[in-house]
Amino acid sequence: MPGGGFVRLPGGSVVVALTLPRPSGEVGNVRVLVHAANRARALTRLRNLGMRAVYLRGNAQPPTPDEVTAVLHHPDGLLWREAPDRAQELWHPIRALLGT
Repeated sequence: MPGGGFVRLPGGSVVVALTLPRPSGEVGNVRVLVHAANRARALTRLRNLGMRAVYLRGNAQPPTPDEVTAVLHHPDGLLWREAPDRAQELWHPIRALLGT
């Protein structure tokens, strides 16, 4: 079962973090971060990229402060990396995951 969560920022926007199976069908999971105006828009951004069955149920795995910082400093506001986290792995733009 994919896990995820969100954190509301002081300006009113949110950062949503989701642990999902790889979209390419490969073995393993990825941790995806999305910065958006609200939770619904964050999930819509992922669905528009082809991740159709993306839902946020609860707040069991909210983004860490390091994850929030990473997504806020990226121009697209959409990042991913392997899950579980490997300390030496950097965040990647979503295009690298989807092959677009």
